[in-house]
Amino acid sequence: MSRIPTTMRAVAYRESLPIDHDESLIDIELPVPAPGPRDLLVRIEAIALNPVDYKIRQNVDPAGEPKVLGWDAAGTVVAVGTEVELFAVGDEVYYAGALDRPGANSRYHAVDERLAARKPATLTFTEAAALPLTALTAWEGLFERLGLRSGALEQTGTLLVTAAAGGVGSIVAQLARALTSLTVVGTASRPQSAEFARRMGARHIVDHTRPLGPQLAEVAPGGLDYVFSTTGTDRNLEAYAEALNPFGRIVAIDDFGSLPIGVLKAKSISFHWEFMYTRSMFQTPDQVMQHHILTQIARLTDAGIVTTTATQDLGPVNAANLREAHRVQESGTSIGKTTLTGF
Repeated sequence: MSRIPTTMRAVAYRESLPIDHDESLIDIELPVPAPGPRDLLVRIEAIALNPVDYKIRQNVDPAGEPKVLGWDAAGTVVAVGTEVELFAVGDEVYYAGALDRPGANSRYHAVDERLAARKPATLTFTEAAALPLTALTAWEGLFERLGLRSGALEQTGTLLVTAAAGGVGSIVAQLARALTSLTVVGTASRPQSAEFARRMGARHIVDHTRPLGPQLAEVAPGGLDYVFSTTGTDRNLEAYAEALNPFGRIVAIDDFGSLPIGVLKAKSISFHWEFMYTRSMFQTPDQVMQHHILTQIARLTDAGIVTTTATQDLGPVNAANLREAHRVQESGTSIGKTTLTGF
């Protein structure tokens, strides 16, 4: 293993600026972080973008201090903390990390070992970097929040997944298709996104730019049992309530100001939040579950059951390429995941 330098290249921002501004993201040099007792120090080989990146850039003002974004990464362990038990130097890992620590848009990155796993052996670093945040969100939402049982193929019903060609939706569709017997209905609005959603596991497609109720009545005449709402929860809640069967369940991951949950009462529909950073943010005793989930995702990927959702790579990690990646995310039209590879 080569010597670890004292400084590293990174991309950060110092103030919240429109992405078209040349200083909305900037190239800088930072000290290489020292790993804490449970930390891995990872040499980053590839990263992926998520909406959380631009939402933080737009809304969290770092008051002139450089703030590094990036919460999807794959790389090689180059050093470990004194209490690390799960990994060794040389291991190839992938992870989403913790929202309250510096992100991975840097050559080296420190991450708690309980949040990482060995990357799928059959994937490149780029392909692996596309998976962690969305896979964790999808797994926790399906099997922890909605209460589905992984591998319980006798469990039937219908699941609606909004934006089924997006980062999270495309993993939800894959896991539901592979690990349950649910019929997956996905939303999409363009031919190319609809085709991608079908490849990911959606049996039926409805157009989320049109009223959902009549379309759902046509493709799911027996009603919905579950909704995985990745976007538009506030504007679609009444349609969900109408289409869901009694005792149905909704899990949401998007952001909005308020929600008229009274429409859920008559059918005893339950509403759940999924935020995959909860475990790391609150240092919950079961943080290591994210290690186990990502390990299972790697096994499913190596078995050919789950596929990477990486769809476009914009080149090396630098400010110019990351600005373009943020533009793609902000457009709301991306299919799958956008990645960057190398430095």
